[in-house]
Amino acid sequence: MKIILTHEVPGLGSAGEVVEVKDGYARNYLVPRGYAIRWTKGGQKDVDAIRRARKIHEIQTLEVANEVKAKLEALQVKLAVRSGEAGRLFGSVTQADVVEAIKLADGPVVDKRAVAIASPIKTVGTHKVSVKLHSDVQANIDIVVA
Repeated sequence: MKIILTHEVPGLGSAGEVVEVKDGYARNYLVPRGYAIRWTKGGQKDVDAIRRARKIHEIQTLEVANEVKAKLEALQVKLAVRSGEAGRLFGSVTQADVVEAIKLADGPVVDKRAVAIASPIKTVGTHKVSVKLHSDVQANIDIVVA
């Protein structure tokens, strides 16, 4: 089945690409979750709109991405959250929380979809978070949860 990706899917492609996948994968996983739409002859307009939107959000050049990476890795990002006696949080830290903490630390604007948290942050302490800035550039930052 031919589909148009609306979001980046690891191992498959990025938003705006037309890809061929098995019918069940598209019908049961990609389309219901909003990661893709079915391809039609009029779908080329959708592909163009998705590509334009992606170019707006994406950092254009490798040099700019490296500059943003240097700024992010130099930041001291602190996040104040409510926790219990043993240092366990009430809930967990989300990508939106990380983006807000970066903004409060006078860091560059980062899209929350580019933030990857390896394992859920549910304790107080220092945690590693990666931010995908470009297809070739990924910044690793330390978040201090207090």
